[in-house]
Amino acid sequence: MPEAVSAANPVQLSLRIRQLAREAGFQRCGVSGIELGQDEAHLADWLGKGLYGTMEWMARHGTLRARPHELLPGTVRVISVGLDYGHKDDAQAWANLEDSERAYVARYALGRDYHKLMRNRLQKLAERIGSEIGPFGYRVFVDSAPVLERALARNAGLGWIGKHTCLIDRNGGSWFFLGEIYVDLPLPVDAPASAHCGSCTRCIDVCPTAAIIAPHRLDARRCISYLTIEHDGAIPLEMRPLMGNRIYGCDDCQLVCPWNKFARRTDEPDFRARNNLDTATLPELFAWDEDEFLRRTEGSPIRRSGHERWLRNIAVALGNAAPSPAALDALQTRREHDSALVREHVQWALQRHADGQSPA
Repeated sequence: MPEAVSAANPVQLSLRIRQLAREAGFQRCGVSGIELGQDEAHLADWLGKGLYGTMEWMARHGTLRARPHELLPGTVRVISVGLDYGHKDDAQAWANLEDSERAYVARYALGRDYHKLMRNRLQKLAERIGSEIGPFGYRVFVDSAPVLERALARNAGLGWIGKHTCLIDRNGGSWFFLGEIYVDLPLPVDAPASAHCGSCTRCIDVCPTAAIIAPHRLDARRCISYLTIEHDGAIPLEMRPLMGNRIYGCDDCQLVCPWNKFARRTDEPDFRARNNLDTATLPELFAWDEDEFLRRTEGSPIRRSGHERWLRNIAVALGNAAPSPAALDALQTRREHDSALVREHVQWALQRHADGQSPA
């Protein structure tokens, strides 16, 4: 390596880090400082209004989330990276949403769990940096600690936070994952990304449950991603008919975003759909017993929901499906399930069909 690349030459080191990030498989890389005062205030207001639902860990670590130097003493900069996961399947995604017999799984969850993949790449990136400049203080994060990743990525120039609260890159849309390395290196910081949503409200208008209650303000208690993944109890009655066939997460706000016409598409093997989750029918997935669920979701983010929530979510989707022998037969198979939570949602779905409330 040239002598110029060292901790003593932060400008050249920053350029080298970007090169190493690309070699590690990341499509985006930027550096930010650690000042997040305005974002901390926004977070405190969101938490104060109880919009986090039952995600108590959000409130428990609220302040720490906005103070990198307290989470990792000695931190002076944050390296943010982005990894594309979007495929050329928008038309198929919309088709699935319109077919009530099929299940809809958020695009990010169709393949392998990104957490382990990104964490391994980030760790190798940090080790590459260390091999060239010597030991330095760092820690890598991929949803593994209280980190305001979108605010940090915005400050690092990776994109702006859209009205739906997802990060948007004007040259690459929003179909990408984020990861961070907290470092004690005084690297030059990048210019924050400017916002370009303008007067567009497509994401707000399309939200099935009206969870985006204002620009940049999400009520998690109404969000389908929260309800199907994070929430561990009964899904509120008023929310169930609005969920359609979405059994794990929701992509509507991203699918409708006009900036995603510039999204960079990838064919990363780890992100290809497994178990035909992009085309599977609701009865097919409802038939998985717990052993099959655990086997098929090995290495998948879906496993974190657990089999009980999996069945709960699919029961709701079956209740929203067009009447068919297959849907009714599937529900009957779980009518006497051991879980009271599953039984309650199955009964709701059966009653919905009996009352003629499902789509004709």
